[in-house]
Amino acid sequence: MTIRLLIWIAGMLYCSYSIRLDFGIAQAEICDNALDDDADGLIDLNDPDCDCPVVKPASLIPNPSFEMMDCCPSGRSQLNCAETWIQASEATTDYINTCGWMGWNNLPPPLPFPDGQGIIGFRNGLFGDTIQPNFKEYTGACLLSPMLADTMYRLRFHIGFLNEFISPPTNVVFYGTANCNNLPFGIGNIGFGCPLNGTGWEELGRVSVQGLNEWKEENITLIPRKDIVAIAIGPDCERVSAVNDIYYFFDNLILGDQRNFDFDISVIGHPCAEEFVLQIPGYDDVSYQWYKDGVALIGETKSRLQVTSGEGNYQVRVATAAQCRVTAPYRHTIPTYITELEGSICKDESYILNGRGYNKTGVYWDTLKTAFNCDSFVRLSLRVVDESFDTVRAKIFSGEFYKIGRLRYDQKGDYNVVLASSQDCDSLVHLILDLYQVFIPNAFSPNGDGSNDRFTIFGGEDLVSINNLQIFNRWGGLVFQKQHFQPNDAALGWNGLFKNEPAQSGVYVYLAQLEMDDGVERPFSGSLVLIR
Repeated sequence: MTIRLLIWIAGMLYCSYSIRLDFGIAQAEICDNALDDDADGLIDLNDPDCDCPVVKPASLIPNPSFEMMDCCPSGRSQLNCAETWIQASEATTDYINTCGWMGWNNLPPPLPFPDGQGIIGFRNGLFGDTIQPNFKEYTGACLLSPMLADTMYRLRFHIGFLNEFISPPTNVVFYGTANCNNLPFGIGNIGFGCPLNGTGWEELGRVSVQGLNEWKEENITLIPRKDIVAIAIGPDCERVSAVNDIYYFFDNLILGDQRNFDFDISVIGHPCAEEFVLQIPGYDDVSYQWYKDGVALIGETKSRLQVTSGEGNYQVRVATAAQCRVTAPYRHTIPTYITELEGSICKDESYILNGRGYNKTGVYWDTLKTAFNCDSFVRLSLRVVDESFDTVRAKIFSGEFYKIGRLRYDQKGDYNVVLASSQDCDSLVHLILDLYQVFIPNAFSPNGDGSNDRFTIFGGEDLVSINNLQIFNRWGGLVFQKQHFQPNDAALGWNGLFKNEPAQSGVYVYLAQLEMDDGVERPFSGSLVLIR
């Protein structure tokens, strides 16, 4: 075959391809091959051509994700802003929403929220300046229709955790009553405790939960002994003891007939374990296809999936000869654990951590593995003390504290501190405490006028790096992420685009990891408004 003939064939193929494009002839999207078949930048379930309704059980609890609002919360205890929900107890839960109040400064909720913009926060006891172990906060609602006696139901919900001190392992209990007039209970008595301390309430079910800096999905299966028309959910009746307030978050409380949950994704094993499995019920007349972040996992066509593809949103397309459905996403995250230790040694001694000896004042990090192979980060603050005068310069953020021995300092100033170690070596420490200065805007306008066109983070010389910046839309979808970039640069940060298209005006949520000059990475979160 001559070179001229080859050139002619190549030209004809190019023209044929051009004609196909000119006339809009394109291959249809195939929804289970992990390819962008129609070249529109969208793959599999992310493409509208692969629309398949999501299996969602209808909830007997109205407004289950706290999204419908009568007002935007501006502070604590404003559950009245969330439609249909009732402050079940005199001790009041907190309504948190990205449209306004994002929670206590020292109790930032994990981001993104599991479903939408709204969540609630609740306490299990007061242990600060006021000690009240029976200060238990509950949220309640009258059901859309009664739960019928001797019928199996399931409550599926998300619970959010802070660290192991603020959110230790606990029991979440689901209570019910046959009369809506029993809401609220304990009026006028903040120490009333759980609803069983009154009349007309019964425990319907409970589950033991634990987590660290994360949201966990949990389930309670129950069979009421009588018809139930109103519910309350929160801590159990046991009085706890702690050195600080105990706090958790709730979102997405779905209550329905057990049969409505047939195609919920359930888990086998711990998310850090090698044999971590996701599953849904298996049927002979049903075909299955698993997806991660909307993209098909090739060959995963059974009702069980051993997770080897890492963190992400997992779904299953369930198809019969008549229809297809897609399960609600299961978000797989690998938890990490942080333990903070403080130690003091005399001069010429060593502090042993994980087989290593440390003999100088400083902050040390080590990584261990838990029984389930999760990463466990240990932060050791070590001080070598002797009979000498020592000057310490430190910085904290507002809401943090700097600890020397058993003393805590949370205000800018100069302090003289006498330390007495367990080794009987004393020292005088002169502490010069200052505040970090970090500014995170709450709005930006990417309109190309050269002013405030990007969302980024600003700070002084003590802000070393923005190690991670994530921005989520109101539905919890990730619209921007950037890692390890410098602050104070107006050319960096988010330019307001999502998939190369202008993102919609509205409220977004950011999650940032900032590294300061002390070498510690700190989490920050909040809301911002995109204005066009």
